[in-house]
Amino acid sequence: MAGQSRKWMILVATIWIQAFTGTNFDFSAYSSTMKSVLGISQVQLNYLAVASDMGKVLGWSSGLALMYFPLSVVLFMAAFMGFIGYGLQWLVIRQIITLPYFLVFLLCLLAGCSICWFNTVCFVLCIKNFPSSQPLAISLTVSFNGVSAALYTLAANAINSSSTSLYLILNAVIPLFTSFVALVPILRQPSLDPLPPEGVRRDSLIFLLLNILAVLTGIYLLLFGSSTSDSLAARLLFGGAIFLLIFPLCIPGIVYARAWFHHTINSSFRLDGSGFILVDVDDLELHKELITREASSQGNRVIDPLLSRNGTANGISRSNKSGQSEGCCETMIGKDQLAMLGEEHSARVLVRRMDFWLYYVAYFCGGTIGLVYSNNLGQIAQSLGHGSGVSTLLTLYSSFSFFGRLLSAAPDYIRAKFYFARTGWLTIALLPTPIAFFLLAASGRAAALHAGTALIGLSSGFIFAAAVSITSELFGPNSVSVNHNILITNIPVGSLVYGVLAAIVYDSNANSSLNDFTSDSVVCMGRSCYFLTFVWWGCISVLGLVSSLILFLRTRHAYDHFEHHRTTQLY
Repeated sequence: MAGQSRKWMILVATIWIQAFTGTNFDFSAYSSTMKSVLGISQVQLNYLAVASDMGKVLGWSSGLALMYFPLSVVLFMAAFMGFIGYGLQWLVIRQIITLPYFLVFLLCLLAGCSICWFNTVCFVLCIKNFPSSQPLAISLTVSFNGVSAALYTLAANAINSSSTSLYLILNAVIPLFTSFVALVPILRQPSLDPLPPEGVRRDSLIFLLLNILAVLTGIYLLLFGSSTSDSLAARLLFGGAIFLLIFPLCIPGIVYARAWFHHTINSSFRLDGSGFILVDVDDLELHKELITREASSQGNRVIDPLLSRNGTANGISRSNKSGQSEGCCETMIGKDQLAMLGEEHSARVLVRRMDFWLYYVAYFCGGTIGLVYSNNLGQIAQSLGHGSGVSTLLTLYSSFSFFGRLLSAAPDYIRAKFYFARTGWLTIALLPTPIAFFLLAASGRAAALHAGTALIGLSSGFIFAAAVSITSELFGPNSVSVNHNILITNIPVGSLVYGVLAAIVYDSNANSSLNDFTSDSVVCMGRSCYFLTFVWWGCISVLGLVSSLILFLRTRHAYDHFEHHRTTQLY
């Protein structure tokens, strides 16, 4: 029982790590000051944001480090990378030291790499301590990464609301301090025995309670995260946020009181298994066996258990009548469909799959474009005359990104009453993004800016949190670490492409209007600075929506077939 209690303390420690290490989300809070101090153009500023996102390309290095060092050592290596990367940037922006642009670029790259290392540590902790509920653990902890900007905004307001450079020193110090705090439960990791079905259901209930508490935390940060009335009030509000992060430590007590919860609450919910559709190994083996039997029952027609050439998702081939031509849409949807969920794909097979590239485009034109928008929030607000409200916009994006991440788990809690393929939920999640960009292009008012920011944060947050589950389901749970890293290569590529597009439009309008100069950098004012960018981003996000819709149509039969066999075996 002590081991069961300690695993929840580790989960809370993981939540703390995630909550304070999403430091790339507050870039827009100090980007204007950075641009002014360095005397660089908008394009050059965009390259610094790209450098931070490029750290994801180096995420594999954290896995390599774990092969040779203990988890706690890797944790502090990540913390010191962030401390050096952000700390030296703070010295630059405070003009205490002077560094060439190229070295500042490398510091941004180092800081971005530290975020990936923190994420890897958190994933490993969830997988090792929650083998039966790891998707729930990962989904919950990753969600807290979305509130980092709101927490840092509260912390900055509590110290000095007028200093934008303060974000950098907080980015350097707080993750290091959090690593020290999280060290004790991490070093005391318990040895866990496999949970019985009753234990899995109990864990599912506790995760439900934790998600409810997470929603309350998100609402609190949304309402009070950007308050700058006075330093005393800001300190009290920041203390309230810290209390909400510490409060889950009562979970070990809930574990000891499991019998009471089982009889009074758990009976009200139907929480079978982990509640997550993320491919369970036993379910997959059963599913593959049933697929094989179906295939063999077709006589001499041998069906590939992985791919059903021009067939349906249940592995039964469609017969192509000779001389009959298929329409373009039918060919795109029916050709080379997945026969089942969870089949392992090597990297070589993965890049030859149409489903992967549809998924890649959907992510590239959806979640990534939302991340680039957040990187440009400082300049967007400044150009529209709302420069004083950047912290409010940061909190808004951060809070709704958090809600989007939490919503990514909602379909799994309602699956008993309403089941829908996860790729279908992805399509629905992408819908707000083009609406938001076209709204921003149509109006420069503060209300439109706030509404657009909230919609983009909600959409991108859902995609970020759901991506690991979708990758695992479509291309295999054992290959997810490699395949997901291949998928997220779209983030630095998108950061570069979308950011350069926005920067070119920004600089061209700034140079034509010649509104204001600061050193070698130029500031653009007016709706024209980002109007064309919003139109382009809106059109690109429509492409992502169409791509995700085709992916859903191609994979829904595989999801339905998997769910049918799962429920048949369960009941």
